Amino acid sequence: MRSSNPVFSRRGFTRGDGGYAGFGGQQPQGGNPYAGGNPYAGTNPYNNGSPEQLQQMYQAPPAGPLQTGRMTIDDVVMRTAITLGTVAVGAVVGWVALAGSLGLALGAALIAFVLGMVQSFKREPVPALILAYAAFEGIFLGVLSEAYNQQWSGAPLQAVLSTMAVSGGMLVAYRTRLIRVTARYQRIGMAIAIGFVLLLVVNLLLSVFGVDLGMRSGGLGIIVGIVGVLLGAFFLSLDFKQIEDGVTYGAPQRESWLAAFGLTLSLVWIYLEMLRLISILRD
Repeated sequence: MRSSNPVFSRRGFTRGDGGYAGFGGQQPQGGNPYAGGNPYAGTNPYNNGSPEQLQQMYQAPPAGPLQTGRMTIDDVVMRTAITLGTVAVGAVVGWVALAGSLGLALGAALIAFVLGMVQSFKREPVPALILAYAAFEGIFLGVLSEAYNQQWSGAPLQAVLSTMAVSGGMLVAYRTRLIRVTARYQRIGMAIAIGFVLLLVVNLLLSVFGVDLGMRSGGLGIIVGIVGVLLGAFFLSLDFKQIEDGVTYGAPQRESWLAAFGLTLSLVWIYLEMLRLISILRD
């Protein structure tokens, strides 16, 4: 089963039906979800090696330049910081210079959506494209956040802190294995996500004709907001698994840009849902 994240689903990150997410498109063999093939690992000297081959490997000289250029956690952290920093700069511009320009904000959101889709369908990560997406997304978030702040003073700051709390909690839960990203976990999460998106689409279409389902206020709005935040956390856990797989199985260093892009998408989702949920609660 492919990753639910469209960013990763075109990068060779796939999931066997019985194991964890990994690289390679073949089914798991012998209980190892990665035994079906790893497009980044090349020949594995540990796989089915004889004692003589292992002895030769231990006697070989230290690794040289051929083993450089692999993705590391530091690479992911650095690229994510750059991408989120670009979002933050765009948000400041939107908040300060474009306050009240909701039309421009919607235009920036549309451009960000197009750039994000283009990157999602590219075979290689393009840093300039990712940073351009981050800049326009930041402008949209800045204008929107300023509008929310006018109506509910301090709501954007509360949403930022809540997003940090959710992402930190998910990271701890993932690292301590309280959450295990299995195929069944992904299927259930994706089924809920599809239903959630369809519900939002139906609500949007009905609102055009003046029909209000009450999803932006009251008890139903709170429930929808909580589900939205939980789905954002679900996508974040998939991102963590894909990053772990990439580091463990030797993805190229350039894939760290794609990891940063995926994390940014999930964090933006959580922030927007938090912003909406806080506004409902404060009403």
